[in-house]
Amino acid sequence: MAAFTIYPAIDMRGGKCVRLLQGDYNKETVYGDSPVAMAEQFAAQGAEWIHMVDLDGAKEGRRVNDRFVIEAARRLSVHVQVGGGIRTEEDIVHYLENGVARVILGSAAISDPPFVKKMLQKYGRRIVIGIDARDGFVATEGWLATSNVKAEELGRMLAEAGAETFIFTDIATDGTLSGPNIAAAVRLAEATGKEVIASGGVSSLDDLRALCQYAGQGIGGAIVGKALYTNQFTLAEALKAVNER
Repeated sequence: MAAFTIYPAIDMRGGKCVRLLQGDYNKETVYGDSPVAMAEQFAAQGAEWIHMVDLDGAKEGRRVNDRFVIEAARRLSVHVQVGGGIRTEEDIVHYLENGVARVILGSAAISDPPFVKKMLQKYGRRIVIGIDARDGFVATEGWLATSNVKAEELGRMLAEAGAETFIFTDIATDGTLSGPNIAAAVRLAEATGKEVIASGGVSSLDDLRALCQYAGQGIGGAIVGKALYTNQFTLAEALKAVNER
């Protein structure tokens, strides 16, 4: 049976845990005052991985909330992956040398492909490619801009450059609890031949079970955010649902 991992999400803005609706910085809900305390809760419920995003960093193009990420990575016996505001090799090294397991490169894949390819060659599986799409086209700069590059096209190019793991977010579903765009995630997995982690829209245990059905076709996991914060289900319930298949 192919592995399927649940990644509870902690999105950080102004040092707090927040969720945005469809990436809109004006549609923010605060769910906690401490990203590290939230990470501790997820670890206590059985998380093996935690997905952390520096929303301030994504918007400003520099690290802003990195201290919370590093504290969680150092303090807890879980793997942490982080995205948002990572633009230089110094940013990557800063995280990897301080206990973070994987670093996500997103906007740089469009703005500076040679840099991303070099980082893939140098750091291998510790680099994850985040592909956020709006109507099939890649969005950048904290989702504030949309490129003219198709998600599958970018995925194929970076898979050839050495990328082994992709995170695919359909912006239209993110934060909406409307169900994940499974078809688009599967298309990216098929186009790249690599692992794809689905992100955005998970609202129920049935959504997770549906994604699990594609574990053998490259869907390696799901990032879950708002559903956990609004008590649609607990992380423990999510882990049980995917482990029982």
